[in-house]
Amino acid sequence: MAAASASASASASATAASATEGPKIVWNEKQRRFETEDKEAYIEYVLVNDGKVMDILHTYVPHSKRGLGMASHLCVAAFDHAKSHSMSIIPTCSYVSDTFLPRNPSWNPLVS
Repeated sequence: MAAASASASASASATAASATEGPKIVWNEKQRRFETEDKEAYIEYVLVNDGKVMDILHTYVPHSKRGLGMASHLCVAAFDHAKSHSMSIIPTCSYVSDTFLPRNPSWNPLVS
């Protein structure tokens, strides 16, 4: 019986881990955005200051995907990209400046 309980616990842990991983976000360099694989949710940006600064302009999540943390996943992808390319960020998008950054202050050092 302990083995069945451990197996169920491992299965629940695996499910929780996959739920926290979130959706796969793809960098669409040509359109200057990070987007879900189905291209329905995205975060748009422009590069300024010779490509050293990413100005995040707009975050869009369709009604069918709202409430799932999708916008936050898009922001993390953009901020990770900026960090790994030694870029700073201008949070022009109101979601980024008013919601994402206050909830995730660890990203503030990247803000230009």
